[in-house]
Amino acid sequence: MNPIASGASHTALAVLNNTRMKYYTIPPPEQLQRFVRYFWVLESDQPYIHYSMADVCPELLFHYQGQFDELTDTGTTTPSFTAGVHAQTSFTRTFRIDKTFGIFGVYLYPQALPLLFGLSATELTNQMPDLKLLLKAAGNELEEKIATATNNDQRVKIVTAFMERKFLMTDKEQLPVFHAIQSIIHRKGLVKIKQLANDHFLSERQFERQFLQFSGFSPKLFSRIVRFQSAMAQYGDKDLSLTNIALESGYYDQSHFIHDFKEFSGHHPKHYFSGGSDATKWKE
Repeated sequence: MNPIASGASHTALAVLNNTRMKYYTIPPPEQLQRFVRYFWVLESDQPYIHYSMADVCPELLFHYQGQFDELTDTGTTTPSFTAGVHAQTSFTRTFRIDKTFGIFGVYLYPQALPLLFGLSATELTNQMPDLKLLLKAAGNELEEKIATATNNDQRVKIVTAFMERKFLMTDKEQLPVFHAIQSIIHRKGLVKIKQLANDHFLSERQFERQFLQFSGFSPKLFSRIVRFQSAMAQYGDKDLSLTNIALESGYYDQSHFIHDFKEFSGHHPKHYFSGGSDATKWKE
């Protein structure tokens, strides 16, 4: 449910702090930087609708105050978890809450999920499992610690200690595909898959198999979603036209840009970047 995703600041400075809500990020300690992009906090005392869009990076979510409802395609609602995983996803979801809330999030690199939970990433793609389902009693204990922590600095320490223990047990070696996954993210999807496989001394078949196992997507789909995230992160730059945004994000023409943006966000880019979309009201 990360509201800013790949466009967020990687510092502890507040990037959103108005009368309605407060959002900020916290950098991870050095020992977790291979797995955690950043921690984030979102708090508000007002009703809020969140539009969750396609993202290659999963996250751990802890609702330490309030509980969101997910809005279904049929117009009904279903309660979301209070602690769980929002795995890498290729489609959109909409959530709503009508009272005060607080969320602590851990925005991860994709390979972190298989190492944390002992599952292939493909088993979690497009899923939102409850933490207790994945970790049983340990998940319940972790949720309780986060919920009763006195502040978010303490929550960072609690999650850091938990993840260090898990990675110590499972992270036996840094596979070349881990670096390839992060390379695509940091290069905003502008890579050639064949060259990336060669750079990491893997055949294309080996590369695609390992990539799917640890990211949950094929390299091609993964790169498309990263490009979309790169485009979405340019919201707010009034000097850029849609054509500029498309080109900056690696799209060769507007038709491909519009197609991907609509598929991964549910919004036409013209409407989204105009500031008139409900999905961007919290940014204004």
